[in-house]
Amino acid sequence: MNSQLTQLDQIKGTLIDLAIRFGPKVLTAILIMTVGAFAARWAARGTIRALHRLDLEPPVRMLFSRVVRIAVLGLFVIMALQNLGVELLPLIAGLGVAGAGVALATQGVLSNIVAGLTIIFTKPYRVGEYISVVGVEGKVDTITLFSTTLIHPDQSRVVVPNRKVVGEILHNYGRIRQCEVTVGVAYDADLPGTLNVIRALASANPRVLADPAPLVQIGALGDSAVQISIKPWVAVADYTAAAGELNLSIVEELRRRDISIPFPQHEVRLLNAA
Repeated sequence: MNSQLTQLDQIKGTLIDLAIRFGPKVLTAILIMTVGAFAARWAARGTIRALHRLDLEPPVRMLFSRVVRIAVLGLFVIMALQNLGVELLPLIAGLGVAGAGVALATQGVLSNIVAGLTIIFTKPYRVGEYISVVGVEGKVDTITLFSTTLIHPDQSRVVVPNRKVVGEILHNYGRIRQCEVTVGVAYDADLPGTLNVIRALASANPRVLADPAPLVQIGALGDSAVQISIKPWVAVADYTAAAGELNLSIVEELRRRDISIPFPQHEVRLLNAA
C-alpha cells in the first residue's frame, strides 16, 4: 500500500514538474496560434479588398488571398514551434521528403494546378466568355486551379481539367457569336431588292446586334437557286433563338413579296431521242 502511494506521489510530482516547465510554453503556443488564425483571416480579407481595385479575375483574387492566409498562418506556426523548443531543420527536411513523395503520387493534380495558374495569369479566356476547346464548347462559368466549368447551350455543365486546356487549340468567341442563315431565291429574282429586304429583316430583329452590322451577301450560285448568306452577330445566349427567328421572318417576308424560294430541282434533256 505504501509503495503504491509512493508511486502516485512520484507521478503527481512528475506531472507538476512538467506542468511548471512546459505549461507556460504550451499556453503561449496556443495563444500564438489563436492570434495567428485571426491574423491570417484578417490578412486574407484585406488582400481581397485591396485586389478588388485591380482588374483581376475572381480566381486570381481568391488565389492571392489563400496564399497570404497560408503564409501568415505558417509564420505563426513557426513561432509557436520555436516557443516549444522544436528543432525546425529536421522537421523541414522530413516535410521535404514527404512532399516529394506526395508530388510523385499526385502528378495529375499538380499538372492541373500548374495549368490553372497559367490560365489565370495569361487569361486566354474569362468568366462569361464563350469558348470551344478539346471538342466541347460553352460559356465559361468558373475557373479554378484544377478545372474550368462550362455551361453548354443545352444548360448542362462541362468540367474540363485545366491540363486539357493548356497546349490545345482554343477558340474564344468572347461574349458574342456570328450565326449564319442561308436562303435560296430564284435566278430571275430582283437580287439587289431581295438583299435589301433581308438586310432590313436582320436589322429589325431585337436579338441582332447593330454593331457589328449584319453581313448579307450572295453566298453561292447553286444548281437551282442563288444562295443568300445572312451572318448577323448576336449575344451568345441568343445564338440558337436568333437563327430560328430569322429563318421564320425571311420565309414569311419573301412569300409576302412573291419572291420565289425554289425547290431543289434538276433539268434533264434527252438528245437524239428516237
